[in-house]
Amino acid sequence: MRILLVEDEPRAAQMLARGLREQTYAVDVTGDGDEALYHASITDYDAVILDVMLPSRDGFSVCQQLRAAGSTVPVLMLTARDEIESRIEGLDIGADDYVTKPFDFGELLARLRALTRRGHRPLTPHRLTVGPLEIDTRARRVTRSGTLLELTSREYALLEFLMLNAGAVVGRALIAEHVWDNAYEPLSNVIDVYIQRLRRKIERPGTRALLVTRRGEGYMIETGDTT
Repeated sequence: MRILLVEDEPRAAQMLARGLREQTYAVDVTGDGDEALYHASITDYDAVILDVMLPSRDGFSVCQQLRAAGSTVPVLMLTARDEIESRIEGLDIGADDYVTKPFDFGELLARLRALTRRGHRPLTPHRLTVGPLEIDTRARRVTRSGTLLELTSREYALLEFLMLNAGAVVGRALIAEHVWDNAYEPLSNVIDVYIQRLRRKIERPGTRALLVTRRGEGYMIETGDTT
């Protein structure tokens, strides 16, 4: 999943982004409200984590503009303010949830998972199963026929996205948009490299392929019976 993090304090932004990436999220970071609106207008984010106190345009204004433009992306607001009036204002202008600083990172992750499960995309199930592959999306745990697979955070994010779209061909552009962040270089072969790494971990000799390549189109997780 791809997240837009809007936080103008560099150290806080760096720590949050690192923590989110360790949890398999792709994260774009900005500390400016106008830049946040620009990013949101060109990228289909799964959620926005939005600080209230920003230079030039505050988080309330950013959220209000997102909703005025028709965006339904889940918005989790962060603020040092603890007054109930501020929380009410944020929720009234379209925020989906509110966390007051300082906060526990585990709680933020739980709230983010809840928002993305019920957000503007189809509900993400707690378990994804295709043939012998199973993902526990809460624990970020992948097994094949009951055997735990050791995946990196990026490999997990790629597999989860492919399994959410099981049976459909997913193009490189769509993978880049939802699994990578702004650091992705369109001319690189990084997606192909990760597809090969993932294939080596999930496939078994002598069995039907789970992850197939459609030349010129993209990649697909097969939904037929596989043992």
